[in-house]
Amino acid sequence: MLSALFRKRPAPEAPAQNAGSTTPPAPGAPPVLQAEAVSDAAAWVGVRRDRLRDLVAEHGVVTVQGLGLRTPADVEAVLHQVADRPVTEREAFAARDRHAEGVYSSSAWPPNQPMCMHHELSYTLECPSLLLFACLEPPTEGGATAVADSAAVLEALPAELVDRFEREGWLLTRSYNDEIGATLSQSFGTDDHDAVEAYCRANAIDWSWQPDGSLRTRQHRPAVVRHPESGRRCWFNQIAFLNEWTMAPEVREFLVEEYGPDGLPFNTRYGNGDPVPREVVEQINTVYDAHTVRRPWNSGDLMLVDNIRTAHSREAYQGPRDVVVALADPVRPDRPSATGRAAA
Repeated sequence: MLSALFRKRPAPEAPAQNAGSTTPPAPGAPPVLQAEAVSDAAAWVGVRRDRLRDLVAEHGVVTVQGLGLRTPADVEAVLHQVADRPVTEREAFAARDRHAEGVYSSSAWPPNQPMCMHHELSYTLECPSLLLFACLEPPTEGGATAVADSAAVLEALPAELVDRFEREGWLLTRSYNDEIGATLSQSFGTDDHDAVEAYCRANAIDWSWQPDGSLRTRQHRPAVVRHPESGRRCWFNQIAFLNEWTMAPEVREFLVEEYGPDGLPFNTRYGNGDPVPREVVEQINTVYDAHTVRRPWNSGDLMLVDNIRTAHSREAYQGPRDVVVALADPVRPDRPSATGRAAA
């Protein structure tokens, strides 16, 4: 059970007979673009690249229905039409399969447990600015990839909470071993100690090797960033998602008993090192819940997400679910200089 939980610019749009129609969104809901009789999804997206990117810039997310995406290769072809540069995942917190450059399976996570709101790789120095989610097979129940506007979440959070995190930032602590959580190879692309240390130095991560050969890391990141294009302040972090109090209680109790409070696969703290209390994590997740928009997946759907403007989550589900994610267009929003070092 525990291993299942943690491991494992082109020409402007040309007129076309099937140009696609945009469904006016309900208040607070992102738009849906309807495609009809599509024989080549990548070509359809390529012709409409500017329109799609404009919708993402305006709303933070747009869903395209009717593309008939069936395989990871279909998603890879669409990615190259709508994005400039795929992103190779590093510092993964859970295992996933790599289908192509920048194209991955969903993270391994028990279907009966939700994944809370977060921004993909918000703890890395360089993160993807654009995400593509493609539903190859929908679940029979639940399993939506829900979204929330991070600028609206920031405005709704208590001012004193925001002030402290904006002033101090946040800390992510991680413990890597061969039993729980992502392995060195899954997170860093290698298990060579020298290569891992070089990556940590270049990416402002403090590290220490434990007597048993396992690795512990600690990295300081900003909790609030300005969007690189709009300049809007956004609540951009994984403070709540990767915190011990978001784990299922029985999982947290087992991990603390087995590995100790400092040996959890991941945990978050205030920027000065103080623990983040359970009530603060609950506050953050309550605000996320109030700003969550969800839409059931249909087979072949595509969702484009501005990773800084929009947080996303995955609901619990039943039945099969095959949602592929693509990471693209890296940015370095408000990141510190690289000062990673070996911990004392």
